[in-house]
Amino acid sequence: MTYHIITLFPQSFDSYLGESILKRAIEDKKIKVKFYNPRDYTSGTSYADRRVDDKPYGGGPGMVIEALPVIKAIAKAKGKSKRVKIIWFTPSGKQFDTTYAKEAAKKYTDIIFVCGRYEGIDARVKKAFRVEEISVGPFVLTGGELPAMILIDSISRQVKGVLGDIQSLEEGRIASPDVYTRPEVVEYGGKKLRVPKVLLSGNHKLIDEWRKNRK
Repeated sequence: MTYHIITLFPQSFDSYLGESILKRAIEDKKIKVKFYNPRDYTSGTSYADRRVDDKPYGGGPGMVIEALPVIKAIAKAKGKSKRVKIIWFTPSGKQFDTTYAKEAAKKYTDIIFVCGRYEGIDARVKKAFRVEEISVGPFVLTGGELPAMILIDSISRQVKGVLGDIQSLEEGRIASPDVYTRPEVVEYGGKKLRVPKVLLSGNHKLIDEWRKNRK
């Protein structure tokens, strides 16, 4: 799986991709992450000449990212790949969930994330390419970078070999939102906080029933 990220702020991904499971997945070549900055698809040489935002037609606050630099960036990312999905982040889009993550991991070799900023991206980009509008929740964020990280994390978990043990996929087994580990008793504030007895019983049928009821 190769993720192609269209963003004005590629360095915002450094800390998350440079740690833990995703870092190992990249090092083990289970996934790839590539960045495309729309500024690099302008003809200017100075920072001022490489600006990619302008005032919105019709008035209003903020600035809008121009269409052409983003179109060129997407075209570069898309290349000749046939199993590619282009995702456009918007609060009004289709709600992302684990089912979507599973399907994406099976169907595509390349996923392009278009990360907006400011007042958004010129809508003509959506006429140049077939995109799917996706939301990670009913709220507005500063940009599309956080949603892109969420999708990379969730979809990558479905890619074979990214998780060391396939049983680590909570959605593929009976799991509970509440988990416990040693010691059996934790003392704090004058209280003894204990692990539920059923988890100490060794009776896996009862444990599975307890986990189901905790959902």
